[in-house]
Amino acid sequence: MKTMTMRLVLIAALAAFQGSCTRNGKVPTGIAVFVPGVVSGSPVYEMLVEGTKRAAASRESLELKIIEAGFNQAEWYGKLNDLAASGSFDLIVTSNPAMPELCAKVSVDYPAVRFIVADAYLKDNTAIHTVLYNQLEQGYLVGYLAGLLTVQNVTASKQAKRAGIVIAQTYPTLDRMILPGFEAGLKAVDPGISLETRLIGNWFDANRAAELARALYESGVSVILPIAGGAGQGVIAAARERGGSVVWFDGAGYIHGPDVVVGCAIIRQDMLVEARVKSALSGDASIYGRADIVAAKDGFVDFDFEGEGYKALPEAIRSKFEVAVAELKKGSPDFTMTTF
Repeated sequence: MKTMTMRLVLIAALAAFQGSCTRNGKVPTGIAVFVPGVVSGSPVYEMLVEGTKRAAASRESLELKIIEAGFNQAEWYGKLNDLAASGSFDLIVTSNPAMPELCAKVSVDYPAVRFIVADAYLKDNTAIHTVLYNQLEQGYLVGYLAGLLTVQNVTASKQAKRAGIVIAQTYPTLDRMILPGFEAGLKAVDPGISLETRLIGNWFDANRAAELARALYESGVSVILPIAGGAGQGVIAAARERGGSVVWFDGAGYIHGPDVVVGCAIIRQDMLVEARVKSALSGDASIYGRADIVAAKDGFVDFDFEGEGYKALPEAIRSKFEVAVAELKKGSPDFTMTTF
């Protein structure tokens, strides 16, 4: 009887263990952060690294490596493939809309490797978990602030009822979320505000960005949003020269131009990446194959109210804007996205 009881206990324990493995999967022993660019000067990648480090800090024996792949996109696949081939990392964490496709290619040859990709969208690949920010909302926030400032400046000086955006290159997230969101914010303030769009052609030519922004300011535009990476510094320089204002995207804009950057819509990528990497470290395999979209109501799309430029705005503008931010977090207007 005692032998039978022992056998039943062992069977139950084995079943529980197998069920746990089915639910949880393998816990990563090595994590690599693959940065498709460089960390320094890029708030999105700085947050990517910081969030992963915070999650990894809870595991003393965990190997963590940061890989900067540089700006040549043609080299990213080879470097990502080499990283997976090393066998040292069973979880690769990265961020960029272009990365899911590359991760999917690599996973064919290295099926044991898992990927978490922030700021991107790909569903139903069981090796990859992606999280996309609702950048319709992020665009709306800076658009609403730009609209308030545009109306104020038109009233004060009879300038054109126009706002500007200077972009590095077109890409799906820009075309389908950032631009429509920005324009929706402008028109929520005043349907008569039009949007002037200028294209640089790359992510690094600050001189060209300055030239385009300078022409916009001289034509009567008073507020510009740069979506231009390092080239955005040129927009800041032109704003200083021409007495214009800049609204910023993703983070750290106030640092770059405290005298001219008057608002910054942000993503809480460090918080998001920390949470998702901790899920992976807990053995939660249910995240893989999922493509989540997070928004202002989740706390991952937000606005930085602490910049000098924002605090220097008239109280009437700040009050109206802060009401709009609070309403957006409650779901008004409703920019709910269930797919991309």
